[in-house]
Amino acid sequence: MSMDKDCVIKTEHLTKEYELGIIGSGTLRRDLQSWWAKKHGKEDPNRLIGARSFEKGERFTALDDFSIEIRRGERVGIIGANGAGKSTFLKLLSRITSPTDGSIMYRGRIASMLEVGTGFSAELTGRENIYLNGAILGMTKTEVDKKIDEIIEFSECEQFIDTPVKRYSSGMFVKLAFSVAAHLDAEIMIMDEVLAVGDMKFQRKCLAKMRELAIDENRTVLYVSHNMSTIQELCSRCVVLDHGKKAFDGEVEEAIKLYLGGENDTFISFEYKDDSFKEPVRHHRVNLEKACFNGITSQVFYDDDKVPLELTWSYLEDVENMGLRFELTDFRRYPITAFVVQNLSGKKGERVSKRFLLDISALAQGRYYTRYVFFTRENDFAEPETVENAAGLVILKRLRTETGLRWQKVWGSVVSKGIEMIE
Repeated sequence: MSMDKDCVIKTEHLTKEYELGIIGSGTLRRDLQSWWAKKHGKEDPNRLIGARSFEKGERFTALDDFSIEIRRGERVGIIGANGAGKSTFLKLLSRITSPTDGSIMYRGRIASMLEVGTGFSAELTGRENIYLNGAILGMTKTEVDKKIDEIIEFSECEQFIDTPVKRYSSGMFVKLAFSVAAHLDAEIMIMDEVLAVGDMKFQRKCLAKMRELAIDENRTVLYVSHNMSTIQELCSRCVVLDHGKKAFDGEVEEAIKLYLGGENDTFISFEYKDDSFKEPVRHHRVNLEKACFNGITSQVFYDDDKVPLELTWSYLEDVENMGLRFELTDFRRYPITAFVVQNLSGKKGERVSKRFLLDISALAQGRYYTRYVFFTRENDFAEPETVENAAGLVILKRLRTETGLRWQKVWGSVVSKGIEMIE
């Protein structure tokens, strides 16, 4: 296995298996009790009530044939459900455990934060632990001396830096540990959910620091989190793991969409196929029969294109003062904007088709999801009451050219244009 000059981490067919069950119960007496019970077909007296027993040799694959290449300066998010293999991969990279099969190559020093207090000695002070971590990374005392003031200042632990870390709170642990990992000379930073322990202000400070290290100092960052907002804010690439296998590797937005897909089954938008979707929403007042992009066979819209949307519905009873709201959300299903049309009242049995133009020129490039909400109001001042709602079509916004300053998605989903500089 070889690596090109810009590749800093490469794995091929990486696999990690664990043997299930209890190897030993802690004492010879308890081991003999368990052996005697099993030999005579009786229940193990040392097993927890209701706990599953595993056959000898039964194994669990935590990481299954995982191959990846990560380049210098990349900020890679790793997401997936609990037990997907995220932490196992990071432990293999950090050499905390060894692979069952496959190979790992990396270039440079690795600074890891896999859990609160990783690499810290409880009896040593914060200052002493800074030097200890520097020594683990292969740095000399002189090299650490040059950075220690900056580390202490960033950690916000000046008052307690000469106190044994066993007296630190979990938040203080994280602050000092991150500061050490960020400021010592490691080419690769590995973070596993530990920032969730810190306060929100410090989390944002850490994210900004990791982005700065990756962009300005060309360091590589691997970040595991269940917080999709921080993944989107920090990462330039995202990997989705599912039961130990790589399910996706690519754009952050697409990765999060895949990961959240199973958690948003009640709020779905349809890919645009065969010019429309035909998913009737039949309840007691309105039946939405059809939605399409009015003769357009693509769901991709550019620059100032308006979306030509056509809906067909029928009234199942008389409906007065009805309106229709077109809701747009992002990949996390967070609301972006809505378009509202009123005066769509109808009589029972009436079937209507209406055409609309949605102006999405202010939206940043990306994938958006629509939902159609029919509502009524008793009068002009009353709150809208939902009559019916239906999942809608997916809209892809694209840019034709890359002229001028490119809009970064982390800046938001709405592209603001109206600003003037006044002397």
